[in-house]
Amino acid sequence: MSEEINIPSNLSQKLSLEAKIEALLFVSPRAVTAGKMAEVLKVTPREVEKALRNLEILFKNRGIHLQKNRGRYQLTTVPETSQIVEDFLNLEVTTRLTKASLETLAIIAYQQPITRPMIDSIRGVNSDSVIKTLLSKGLIEETGRSERPGRPILYTTSPEFLQHFGLSSITDLPTLTLPYNRKIKPGSAPIQPKLTMDAKILKE
Repeated sequence: MSEEINIPSNLSQKLSLEAKIEALLFVSPRAVTAGKMAEVLKVTPREVEKALRNLEILFKNRGIHLQKNRGRYQLTTVPETSQIVEDFLNLEVTTRLTKASLETLAIIAYQQPITRPMIDSIRGVNSDSVIKTLLSKGLIEETGRSERPGRPILYTTSPEFLQHFGLSSITDLPTLTLPYNRKIKPGSAPIQPKLTMDAKILKE
């Protein structure tokens, strides 16, 4: 007769907060807030955020990293593993983005949230079809409506955008230096209409 194994009921309490958070992020099908994890783990959001910073350090030089987007966190593979992951999962190589798509995506990344008329003003051309393409690829998303006349839709980059370009956060994008030494940070106030942006800031 095999010996019965008794597992202590308080075993989970012996795990570090970082380990518990890692488990939640691993099983979560989507990005989750620190507040939600704090609620489940019965700790404060500040404790969760501190543990998340520790995890971010722990994951350096690993195959996965901690991605943050608008206060939500998730685990993703690092961009350096994209080819072997695609081969392992038998995935088709993602279609490369056109220059127009990159230009529009750059504008949204640095000016979000932004409306289509504002994007059109900056680019000087209609961006309807490009925006539809970016939406279909999951690189941008609708995040409400502007208070301006007509209440146009507001667009922002998505968590998939961060994954596609290997970013942990939108703040990882470089600061742009425009004419007259004006600097633009990601998510800054809208730039002046018809100002050409360099699509090369975003590369495959």
